[in-house]
Amino acid sequence: MVTGSAAPRPIRIPRSGTKSPRAVRFSAAPRSVEQPAGSTVRERKENRSGTQRAVRVSLLFVLAIAVLYGGFALLAASASDGTGPGVWQQIELFGLIAIAVSVGGTLLTLGSAPRAIETDANGTVVVGRFGRRRRFAAGVPMSVRLVLKHPAGFLSPTAIDVVEVTAGPHRATYFLEEGMLAITDDGRAAKRR
Repeated sequence: MVTGSAAPRPIRIPRSGTKSPRAVRFSAAPRSVEQPAGSTVRERKENRSGTQRAVRVSLLFVLAIAVLYGGFALLAASASDGTGPGVWQQIELFGLIAIAVSVGGTLLTLGSAPRAIETDANGTVVVGRFGRRRRFAAGVPMSVRLVLKHPAGFLSPTAIDVVEVTAGPHRATYFLEEGMLAITDDGRAAKRR
Protein backbone atom coordinates (compact mmCIF):
# COMPACT_ATOMS: atom_id res chain seq x y z
CA MET A 1 0.00 0.00 0.00
CA VAL A 2 1.37 3.38 -0.99
CA THR A 3 1.14 6.16 1.55
CA GLY A 4 2.24 9.76 1.70
CA SER A 5 2.39 12.17 -1.21
CA ALA A 6 2.75 9.39 -3.81
CA ALA A 7 -0.56 7.78 -2.85
CA PRO A 8 -3.31 8.17 -5.45
CA ARG A 9 -6.02 10.57 -4.40
CA PRO A 10 -9.60 10.47 -5.55
CA ILE A 11 -10.45 13.11 -8.11
CA ARG A 12 -13.83 14.73 -8.01
CA ILE A 13 -15.36 15.41 -11.42
CA PRO A 14 -18.12 18.01 -11.29
CA ARG A 15 -21.24 17.01 -13.18
CA SER A 16 -23.86 19.34 -14.47
CA GLY A 17 -27.14 19.18 -12.63
CA THR A 18 -30.08 17.59 -14.32
CA LYS A 19 -32.44 20.16 -15.73
CA SER A 20 -36.14 19.76 -15.88
CA PRO A 21 -37.70 19.93 -19.34
CA ARG A 22 -38.56 23.44 -20.42
CA ALA A 23 -42.15 24.44 -20.87
CA VAL A 24 -43.41 26.88 -23.45
CA ARG A 25 -45.97 29.61 -23.06
CA PHE A 26 -46.88 32.81 -24.83
CA SER A 27 -45.29 35.92 -23.38
CA ALA A 28 -48.55 37.88 -23.50
CA ALA A 29 -51.76 36.80 -21.84
CA PRO A 30 -54.26 35.26 -24.28
CA ARG A 31 -56.97 37.62 -25.34
CA SER A 32 -60.62 36.73 -25.43
CA VAL A 33 -62.00 36.27 -28.93
CA GLU A 34 -65.65 35.84 -29.85
CA GLN A 35 -66.08 32.44 -31.49
CA PRO A 36 -69.15 30.71 -32.87
CA ALA A 37 -70.77 28.09 -30.63
CA GLY A 38 -68.93 24.76 -30.56
CA SER A 39 -65.54 26.12 -31.66
CA THR A 40 -62.42 26.46 -29.57
CA VAL A 41 -60.79 29.76 -28.62
CA ARG A 42 -57.60 30.19 -30.62
CA GLU A 43 -54.87 32.77 -30.25
CA ARG A 44 -52.88 33.67 -33.36
CA LYS A 45 -49.60 35.58 -33.38
CA GLU A 46 -48.22 36.75 -36.72
CA ASN A 47 -44.47 36.39 -37.32
CA ARG A 48 -43.94 39.70 -39.14
CA SER A 49 -40.33 40.43 -38.13
CA GLY A 50 -39.26 36.80 -38.63
CA THR A 51 -40.73 36.89 -42.13
CA GLN A 52 -39.09 40.22 -42.90
CA ARG A 53 -35.68 38.91 -41.79
CA ALA A 54 -36.06 35.73 -43.86
CA VAL A 55 -37.02 37.71 -46.99
CA ARG A 56 -34.12 40.15 -46.60
CA VAL A 57 -31.58 37.39 -45.92
CA SER A 58 -32.87 35.56 -49.01
CA LEU A 59 -32.52 38.69 -51.14
CA LEU A 60 -28.95 39.25 -49.92
CA PHE A 61 -28.14 35.60 -50.63
CA VAL A 62 -29.51 35.76 -54.18
CA LEU A 63 -27.66 39.04 -54.77
CA ALA A 64 -24.39 37.48 -53.58
CA ILE A 65 -24.89 34.46 -55.87
CA ALA A 66 -25.63 36.80 -58.82
CA VAL A 67 -22.47 38.84 -58.16
CA LEU A 68 -20.38 35.66 -57.91
CA TYR A 69 -21.90 34.28 -61.12
CA GLY A 70 -21.30 37.56 -62.95
CA GLY A 71 -17.67 37.65 -61.79
CA PHE A 72 -17.00 34.06 -62.86
CA ALA A 73 -18.76 34.59 -66.20
CA LEU A 74 -16.65 37.69 -66.92
CA LEU A 75 -13.50 35.83 -65.89
CA ALA A 76 -14.34 32.89 -68.16
CA ALA A 77 -15.23 35.16 -71.08
CA SER A 78 -12.03 37.18 -70.74
CA ALA A 79 -9.78 34.11 -70.67
CA SER A 80 -7.42 33.57 -73.59
CA ASP A 81 -9.73 31.03 -75.25
CA GLY A 82 -12.97 32.62 -73.99
CA THR A 83 -14.47 32.85 -77.47
CA GLY A 84 -15.01 29.12 -78.03
CA PRO A 85 -18.40 27.40 -77.75
CA GLY A 86 -17.21 25.23 -74.86
CA VAL A 87 -16.75 28.28 -72.66
CA TRP A 88 -20.32 29.44 -73.20
CA GLN A 89 -21.64 25.97 -72.40
CA GLN A 90 -19.71 26.06 -69.14
CA ILE A 91 -21.09 29.52 -68.35
CA GLU A 92 -24.64 28.29 -69.03
CA LEU A 93 -24.09 25.22 -66.83
CA PHE A 94 -22.71 27.38 -64.03
CA GLY A 95 -25.71 29.70 -64.47
CA LEU A 96 -28.12 26.78 -63.99
CA ILE A 97 -26.22 25.72 -60.87
CA ALA A 98 -26.35 29.31 -59.54
CA ILE A 99 -30.12 29.45 -60.14
CA ALA A 100 -30.65 26.08 -58.41
CA VAL A 101 -28.57 27.16 -55.39
CA SER A 102 -30.43 30.50 -55.23
CA VAL A 103 -33.86 28.87 -55.35
CA GLY A 104 -32.90 26.17 -52.84
CA GLY A 105 -31.39 28.66 -50.39
CA THR A 106 -34.38 30.97 -50.68
CA LEU A 107 -36.88 28.16 -50.07
CA LEU A 108 -34.88 26.92 -47.09
CA THR A 109 -34.63 30.37 -45.52
CA LEU A 110 -38.27 31.30 -46.12
CA GLY A 111 -39.43 27.88 -44.94
CA SER A 112 -37.82 28.39 -41.54
CA ALA A 113 -39.85 31.56 -40.86
CA PRO A 114 -43.47 30.50 -40.26
CA ARG A 115 -46.34 32.89 -40.96
CA ALA A 116 -47.91 32.55 -37.53
CA ILE A 117 -48.26 30.48 -34.40
CA GLU A 118 -51.71 29.51 -33.15
CA THR A 119 -52.61 28.03 -29.78
CA ASP A 120 -55.83 26.53 -28.52
CA ALA A 121 -56.95 23.83 -26.10
CA ASN A 122 -55.68 21.11 -28.48
CA GLY A 123 -52.09 22.38 -28.63
CA THR A 124 -49.87 24.64 -30.69
CA VAL A 125 -49.98 24.94 -34.49
CA VAL A 126 -47.11 26.40 -36.50
CA VAL A 127 -48.51 27.84 -39.75
CA GLY A 128 -45.73 27.38 -42.30
CA ARG A 129 -44.70 29.81 -45.00
CA PHE A 130 -46.03 27.59 -47.80
CA GLY A 131 -49.29 26.52 -46.15
CA ARG A 132 -48.09 23.53 -44.14
CA ARG A 133 -49.55 23.39 -40.64
CA ARG A 134 -47.51 21.50 -38.03
CA ARG A 135 -49.46 20.64 -34.90
CA PHE A 136 -47.79 20.05 -31.55
CA ALA A 137 -50.49 18.31 -29.49
CA ALA A 138 -51.32 19.54 -25.99
CA GLY A 139 -50.73 16.13 -24.38
CA VAL A 140 -47.18 15.73 -25.74
CA PRO A 141 -44.43 17.50 -23.75
CA MET A 142 -43.13 20.36 -25.88
CA SER A 143 -39.83 22.09 -25.25
CA VAL A 144 -38.44 25.22 -26.86
CA ARG A 145 -34.70 25.89 -26.83
CA LEU A 146 -33.21 29.25 -27.78
CA VAL A 147 -30.49 28.50 -30.35
CA LEU A 148 -29.52 32.02 -31.39
CA LYS A 149 -30.73 35.58 -30.93
CA HIS A 150 -30.41 38.14 -33.73
CA PRO A 151 -30.60 41.79 -32.61
CA ALA A 152 -32.87 44.34 -34.27
CA GLY A 153 -31.29 46.09 -37.22
CA PHE A 154 -31.39 46.35 -41.00
CA LEU A 155 -32.67 42.79 -41.49
CA SER A 156 -35.59 43.11 -39.04
CA PRO A 157 -37.05 45.91 -36.92
CA THR A 158 -37.21 43.75 -33.77
CA ALA A 159 -34.98 41.03 -32.34
CA ILE A 160 -35.38 37.53 -33.78
CA ASP A 161 -35.10 34.28 -31.84
CA VAL A 162 -33.92 31.16 -33.62
CA VAL A 163 -35.63 28.44 -31.61
CA GLU A 164 -35.66 24.67 -31.73
CA VAL A 165 -39.07 23.20 -30.91
CA THR A 166 -39.16 19.56 -29.83
CA ALA A 167 -42.31 17.57 -29.13
CA GLY A 168 -41.99 13.81 -28.99
CA PRO A 169 -40.15 12.60 -32.09
CA HIS A 170 -40.77 15.86 -33.97
CA ARG A 171 -38.13 18.61 -34.04
CA ALA A 172 -38.08 21.84 -36.01
CA THR A 173 -36.08 25.08 -36.05
CA TYR A 174 -37.81 28.42 -36.66
CA PHE A 175 -37.03 32.14 -37.03
CA LEU A 176 -39.56 33.74 -34.68
CA GLU A 177 -40.17 37.29 -33.63
CA GLU A 178 -38.86 37.85 -30.12
CA GLY A 179 -41.44 37.01 -27.50
CA MET A 180 -43.69 34.82 -29.65
CA LEU A 181 -42.79 31.83 -27.51
CA ALA A 182 -41.40 32.54 -24.06
CA ILE A 183 -38.87 30.02 -22.89
CA THR A 184 -39.35 29.09 -19.25
CA ASP A 185 -37.42 26.86 -16.89
CA ASP A 186 -39.15 25.81 -13.66
CA GLY A 187 -41.64 28.66 -14.07
CA ARG A 188 -38.98 31.39 -14.31
CA ALA A 189 -38.26 33.32 -17.46
CA ALA A 190 -35.08 32.10 -19.13
CA LYS A 191 -32.12 34.46 -19.24
CA ARG A 192 -31.63 36.03 -22.63
CA ARG A 193 -28.34 37.07 -24.14
